[in-house]
Amino acid sequence: MALSPLHLIRSACVLLLVAASTVAARRNGPPASGGGQSVYLAPSCREHTASLTDFGGVGDGTTSNTKAFMSAVEHLSQYSGESGGGGMLYVPAGKWLTGPFNLTSHFTLYLHSDAVILGSTDMSEWHIIDPLPSYGRGRDKIGGRYASLIGGSNLTDVVITGANGTIDGQGAMWWSKFHKNQLKYTRGYLIEVMHSDTVVISNVTLVNSPAWNIHPVYSRNIVVQGVTILAPTHSPNTDGINPDSCSHVRIEDCYIVSGDDCVAIKSGWDEYGIAYGMPSEHIVVRRLTCVSPTSAVIALGSEMSGGISDVRAEDITAVNTESAVRIKTAVGRGAYVRDVFVRGMSLETMKWVFRMTGNYKSHPDDKYDPNAVPVVENISYQDIVATGVTIAARLEGIQGAPFRGICIANVTATLAKSRKYPWTCTDVEGVSAGVTPAPCQPLQGAHDGACPFPTDTLPIDQLVLQQCAYSVPSS
Repeated sequence: MALSPLHLIRSACVLLLVAASTVAARRNGPPASGGGQSVYLAPSCREHTASLTDFGGVGDGTTSNTKAFMSAVEHLSQYSGESGGGGMLYVPAGKWLTGPFNLTSHFTLYLHSDAVILGSTDMSEWHIIDPLPSYGRGRDKIGGRYASLIGGSNLTDVVITGANGTIDGQGAMWWSKFHKNQLKYTRGYLIEVMHSDTVVISNVTLVNSPAWNIHPVYSRNIVVQGVTILAPTHSPNTDGINPDSCSHVRIEDCYIVSGDDCVAIKSGWDEYGIAYGMPSEHIVVRRLTCVSPTSAVIALGSEMSGGISDVRAEDITAVNTESAVRIKTAVGRGAYVRDVFVRGMSLETMKWVFRMTGNYKSHPDDKYDPNAVPVVENISYQDIVATGVTIAARLEGIQGAPFRGICIANVTATLAKSRKYPWTCTDVEGVSAGVTPAPCQPLQGAHDGACPFPTDTLPIDQLVLQQCAYSVPSS
């Protein structure tokens, strides 16, 4: 039986995923096992370890372990002071059903290769928390929101890692209720840390999140590396990694299949984000592989009212994805998206390579300021090869406030079929060189052939993770 092109693409992605998992396993040594040695990367190693089973955990996939997780974290929090040596919670092989629980400082959550943390489908376990102040309301609904499965606030030095163990949000129930408008509150995320400093998430697999997968917010010094994120491509708002009003972020060596943007950089929503005034800045994305037929590899916005600046992305691969880079904003957002640098992208089967929207009609309420006009400037794309492209670009700025300083160089987009107008541009200004098909007239300014890309080293690249080893507790 002949296979469809989409089936072939999915098969290729599975092979890529298997290869990525194998590489991750080799990089981190043999899987953890009873009585053996395990290693992990962390800003600092932990002196105290405990197993979830020490607190009554049962890994049968049906017994609730919410109290066990809470008790374990509470016990290990006694070591969370800077002189306490830190604590690590070891999650053994098994299926550990749980409702939301919070982490503590100087703490590592470590998952065995065959450990699965399962999000409970008992909605009574998901308590309601306040909306984010920079959003003014829940993202899905007015009012509060369900807690995230793994959370924490005001943390320092926290690590979520393992031998590629799994965190499964069991999101199908949430997606169904969302589509049927049966939820009173905004869905929780798989991992959310707030007001925190030095957070590392590595070498885990995240699947079927109710909504966004990884959401650091109002935080700094964030590293996400070697993470696999999987969700059905039709699942609603299952964004991969969403730094939100965060600074000094490093995302690298991640593989994401998503029903929404693979990486979305945000900073608050309309008047609430303007009032909170906390930007996202100094963000690096490297060696990212993305599959998302309805959304972007990297999105900036649409909630960007605290500002977004100094974003650097390179060595990006995407297959069957709507757009490579998308800037989303609107009148009422205010603030800015500036100094965005992208180079080295390999793209296959794309609707658009470049997408900019200055009229993104999503507002928390009707109280936004119509005079809060966002500034979009200094956006650079270079060294990009794309095949199977429907439209090279759709760039729509804001009338009276065009998007300026756009630079595009050394880009080849091979269209799936010939089009009379492969580029659509309104209210944008910039330059280009070596671009095929030829860009629209507003981007044909004279150029010397190279777009800027910063050469300085950001502080987040100087954050060193050391290899830590410990004896796995015997089962």
